[in-house]
Amino acid sequence: MDMKKRISLELRNRNPAEVLELVVDNCHSSDGEVEGLTEEYRELELLSMVNVGLTSLAKLPKLPKLRKLEVSDNGICGGLDALAEKCPNLTYLNLSGNKIKELSTMEALQNLKNLRSLDLYSCEVTTLDEYRESVLELLPQVTYLDGYDQDDNEVPDSEAEDDEDAAGPPGDEDEDEEDEEDEGSEGEEEDEEDDDDYVEEEEDDEEDEDAAVQGEKRKRDPEDEGDDDDEDDE
Repeated sequence: MDMKKRISLELRNRNPAEVLELVVDNCHSSDGEVEGLTEEYRELELLSMVNVGLTSLAKLPKLPKLRKLEVSDNGICGGLDALAEKCPNLTYLNLSGNKIKELSTMEALQNLKNLRSLDLYSCEVTTLDEYRESVLELLPQVTYLDGYDQDDNEVPDSEAEDDEDAAGPPGDEDEDEEDEEDEGSEGEEEDEEDDDDYVEEEEDDEEDEDAAVQGEKRKRDPEDEGDDDDEDDE
């Protein structure tokens, strides 16, 4: 499926300005450029174009709110200077599996001041001597390179969770607390009802026992009378 058709399908009858995340992995770019994506997608925060045959990002539209860009497993070898102009708020960039060979190609990313995480797995540039030290020196704003910081600490899962929380609507926590309070109140009411049922059951049991005792007395009374008659006869 070509990229234009795939993007059209992913819209799902929405307005492009309503789309926050767009994933078009494994479709096909006919000329190696981004196709079917326009500046109408101005609210887009995550864009994934994995294994689509890209060789350039020159035709990427302006996406001012884009924070995460996944373009791994393509044929990109340069032209990264467009990112700073078109995606100035980019914080995560995955270029793994592309044809990036030289450190000089990374210089174009210096203008991405908010870039915190960069992945270059399986790119030829990773085979250079002192690759990590050189890239981190060239891009001081980058904290995590290929998933690890300068001290070889892995990127924490909490960062991804923070991103999700940041995208959530405000006031969710308050609503959750109210729901918990409501559930607690309902639980207390149910416990009270259970206690009442238990008391009623005890009362019913007592009534049954009284009835049984009275029944026994009724049965014994005629026998007792018979005994009295025998005594009188004697």
